[in-house]
Amino acid sequence: MKPVKDISIIENQTIKDLIKQFDEAGGFSAKFVADGAKIFKQMIDDKDCVKFLSFPACIIATGTRGIIKDMVKNRMVDVIITTCGTLDHDLARIWRDYYHGTFFADDKELHKKGINRLGNVFVPNESYGEILEEKMQPILSKLYEQRKGWNTKDLIWAFGEAIKDEQKAQESIIYWAWKNKIPIFVPGITDGAFGSQLWLFWQTHKDFKINLLEDEHLLSDIIYSAKRTGALMLGGGISKHHVIWWNQFREGLDYAIQITTAVEWDGSLSGARVREAISWGKVKESAKQITIPGDVTVILPLLFSFVL
Repeated sequence: MKPVKDISIIENQTIKDLIKQFDEAGGFSAKFVADGAKIFKQMIDDKDCVKFLSFPACIIATGTRGIIKDMVKNRMVDVIITTCGTLDHDLARIWRDYYHGTFFADDKELHKKGINRLGNVFVPNESYGEILEEKMQPILSKLYEQRKGWNTKDLIWAFGEAIKDEQKAQESIIYWAWKNKIPIFVPGITDGAFGSQLWLFWQTHKDFKINLLEDEHLLSDIIYSAKRTGALMLGGGISKHHVIWWNQFREGLDYAIQITTAVEWDGSLSGARVREAISWGKVKESAKQITIPGDVTVILPLLFSFVL
């Protein structure tokens, strides 16, 4: 057995050194973070590994968007699977600001003022649905002239190209995904403001189509040609499940890291530990895997800094 060592903080200490101390100190969540950081680095360093990143939309309303953007910019991931709201927040924040709020605000008063609360982030109507309708409809009209049918990967790349001249384009995940040709798949594309704008456009362009089965075919090509696969799964939901679902067809992930605040004893996918996926064949028995309990907005910057 390894003895527990005390953490010692010194001036100008790096995050990498701190996480190494987490490993030696042990104890509760710190040890999970240290073990997860090591697996994440092994996955990033494996050149034959196709690296999946999945996450929910909520964190894109926060500054954590910048970490994910840098991961895409630096080509640390190969495939992204996320939710419609990611497109909402990533695009909206190019044109309008979101604001610091509080969990304890009076939601009735916020509604009267046209302010939506996302946890402790305030999102005014003009920063969300209104600006998306104003900006998205002209882009969709131009894309419609190019072709009538789209899968989500190509549509998202087309939006990345369409915003390339915007002042804040380089803050955008979608922009860098297009720039670096990293596919983003959104299996629940209609579940958000971006999807509502697609529906609105369709009202007057009934031959405009979104082909989700084409996305699935593209994913199958990625899965079946991969020597090894790994995933960093932030939170759960459809994004996480789509990653592990497709990886079962190649006998499971070789690396799997999940960060979640959800509990496992209610049977939810978000709370299910990575080890549960082994029973389904979605993660290999031999996989390097861990579930880190905690908030992505705290833990992801630590993992990213450790790998850098």
